[in-house]
Amino acid sequence: MRSLKRMLTAGIAAGSVVMLAACGGGDTASGKSLTVVMWGGEDQKTHVQAIVQPWADRNGVTVKQDSPTDYAKLRAQVESGKVSWGVVEVEPHFASTACANGWVEKLDKTKIDTSLLKSEMVTDCAVPVLQYAFTIGYNTEVFPDRHPTTWAEFFDVKQFPGKRGFWKYATGAMFEAALLADGVKPEELYPLDIDRAFRKLDTIKEHIVFYETGEQQQQLLASGEVPLMQAWNGRVFAAAKAGQPVANEWNEHMVSYDQLVIPKGSPQAATAQEWLAHFVKDLQGQARYANATAYAPVSEGAMQYVDPAVAKELPTSPENAAKRSVIINYEYWAENYDRVTERLNEWIAQ
Repeated sequence: MRSLKRMLTAGIAAGSVVMLAACGGGDTASGKSLTVVMWGGEDQKTHVQAIVQPWADRNGVTVKQDSPTDYAKLRAQVESGKVSWGVVEVEPHFASTACANGWVEKLDKTKIDTSLLKSEMVTDCAVPVLQYAFTIGYNTEVFPDRHPTTWAEFFDVKQFPGKRGFWKYATGAMFEAALLADGVKPEELYPLDIDRAFRKLDTIKEHIVFYETGEQQQQLLASGEVPLMQAWNGRVFAAAKAGQPVANEWNEHMVSYDQLVIPKGSPQAATAQEWLAHFVKDLQGQARYANATAYAPVSEGAMQYVDPAVAKELPTSPENAAKRSVIINYEYWAENYDRVTERLNEWIAQ
């Protein structure tokens, strides 16, 4: 899904999309503009082509891009009064913090029909843009007959030898996985017992390989170097589609989602609100994105346009949804992200 988090990289340009190179970013001399900021790479390219550009073409809006999402940069733009971004993809814990601190705009819900969305994924300042799952990704050549189907088995290096991959990020669900592996019931997971989670992670620390990008995740898993991965379902889907020996195990998967926000004071705020009002109703656009990535639409009606073969690979399919262990609790992470991140970095360095 995301190409790179928390690091500044060059953005991408695709088709008629214009790249934002510096500050500025209000409406152009010839009309409106919208600067879209996501995590970069092919996912951003696909997202813009599926759900932004068609609307922009019909409405005479010039689309610009920047990437990747950078929380410090968003805050710096807002506090300096020099906002160049229009709409930004963020994680829910940051959306919550940003809303509380006045770094992002309140959404005009008289125009944005949030009734089309899951209420638990909507706030005063943010709407969901995609749903994905943390699955047990596995290499089908290393485990041709039997592979881990629970997080307890994922942590069992004797029964299933090999390296384990985790996202090097506190909200990457490694703590949730560790606690599920240690016997905590899904409904009793939050608030997370971080001490207990670290004790469980200690039992396989020498076997852990951390990845920072989706590309690294795919390469490590497909090569067999890390044959078991706490994976983003869409990355495994894409690798398998490309002929790589990988698959998702859906049992005990964890559902996550990203949201869209508008930086406070953005000169593009009105245009961004217009696009968001369109986006939540753009069922075919959401389906186009889902068909390309296996990340689920956020408006329920979009599923009627999703390819049935792809629908089976989404966390929202009835079969997969029945195997879900938990939805990541981003209210918890909004309160605890900094503290746990500091401890995680210290633990990795030890």
